[in-house]
Amino acid sequence: MSDEMILTSVTDRVALITLNRPKALNALNDQLMNELGAALLKFDADDQISCMVITGSEKAFAAGADIGGMANFSFNDVYQGDYITKNWETIRRIRKPVIAAVSGFALGGGCELAMMCDFIIAADNAKFGQPEIKLGILPGAGGTQRLPKAVSKSKAMDMCLTARMMDAQEAERAGLVSRVVPAERLMEEAMGAAKTIAEMSLPIVMMVKESINASYESSLSEGIRFERRMFHAAFATEDQKEGMKAFLEKRPAKFKHQ
Repeated sequence: MSDEMILTSVTDRVALITLNRPKALNALNDQLMNELGAALLKFDADDQISCMVITGSEKAFAAGADIGGMANFSFNDVYQGDYITKNWETIRRIRKPVIAAVSGFALGGGCELAMMCDFIIAADNAKFGQPEIKLGILPGAGGTQRLPKAVSKSKAMDMCLTARMMDAQEAERAGLVSRVVPAERLMEEAMGAAKTIAEMSLPIVMMVKESINASYESSLSEGIRFERRMFHAAFATEDQKEGMKAFLEKRPAKFKHQ
């Protein structure tokens, strides 16, 4: 796999994936999204990895999709070529947690990619937006669908219709991001969160992610039923036995991810 568009490293069961098109402000094109998808699938299948972090540069997480690469597309190009669906949505198949560490611009496809992650930690210089309408087009990777669920219909309408940007502080107040930290501490905070997750039981971590995601696709009663079955299933794991035993013995649990 070429490392031209992404860089990867692994520390303490955490995989860091860095978008690496600095001159293009990490604009998302097919090659980058193919490499990102391949890396995510690789780490998702690796038993030694429990959590992933996606980040960009200090100036831009990703300033959007690569407009130059799509400006001349026809309807058949995007429809028959299954544009976006064929590679952007690989992240939706990932069962382990994925954290977005956002500094600078997360606009258009960059904002959508961040929202596809399980949660967002933002630097205090982060800017989020869906400016597609200024290009005579609309969001195509979930901007009109995930954004209202995260920040309300009113704010999503505002952002998508006026193309205004939301700063990190407003994004936290609105619920788009989980926490805001000084830019110089972004990676320390994001990797710290990922390492905390990686210390937990991997099967239980995956059950938590699956259960929370199920809440967006079902009624409350069906979601509760799903959660209850996952809760029952946790008692079949060795880590549940270890976790409760460690609690009673007043010591840290030593999970085996089984």
